Amino acid sequence: MADWNAQQYLKFEDERTRAARALLAQVPLQDARKVVDIGCGPGNSTELLVKRWPQATVTGIDTSADMLRQARERLPNVNFIEANVSHWMPKTQTDVLFANAVFQWVPDHLRQLKRLLGTLPPGGVLAVQMPDNLDEPSHELMREVARLEPFQERLAKAAEARDLLPDPQVYYDALRPLCTRFEIWHATYNHVLEDAAAIVEWVRGTGLRPFLDPLEMEERRAFVEAYTARIAKAYLPLYDGKVMLRFPRLFIVAVR
Repeated sequence: MADWNAQQYLKFEDERTRAARALLAQVPLQDARKVVDIGCGPGNSTELLVKRWPQATVTGIDTSADMLRQARERLPNVNFIEANVSHWMPKTQTDVLFANAVFQWVPDHLRQLKRLLGTLPPGGVLAVQMPDNLDEPSHELMREVARLEPFQERLAKAAEARDLLPDPQVYYDALRPLCTRFEIWHATYNHVLEDAAAIVEWVRGTGLRPFLDPLEMEERRAFVEAYTARIAKAYLPLYDGKVMLRFPRLFIVAVR
């Protein structure tokens, strides 16, 4: 995929950060020395970590140059590095590995979670949140439009950018033997947005990217037009004309 667009992502900063706040609230660690924000994006979640542990050394990692540029502007005193979590190792005595909405994009992410959890010292915390929304109309309709001509051939593998998340029991069996405490739960957010076009703008910053990146400009316009029409039928207006985007998320907090 092409690089992420920080400006597009931040159009819904408050809504996107709510899950990060909820995840951080469940991290049972009062003091921390080294904290890493995995998939830090534009620094909105990193900022929460800095405020929670002001004495800690906080590091943000991401693969996106544009996201890192925005994060460095936002938090000039934080160390941000370009790294792929699949090949990255935390420094010794890292107390917190925080990952908000990134591991759903990581191939074989369960193996990576096991590896990273195993690097933590006793009492260290791995905290993870992942969107679990591939069965929602917002994403089902992406795949539906991708099967149409003239997109079908170009987008044959677009849906493979993300896999359905395993059941919670799978995470429990894989991670619980490696830790002293393990919590896993789902939460569903109901985001009230202005209209169907706002839903499209939301997913343009994330889930729609694998479907748009392979297309030429005119093809992108045609795809978005067909997708928007379907979104408008799937998400009917509320009494005030706004729409409600249902957004399930999976949370994991594992204490080493």
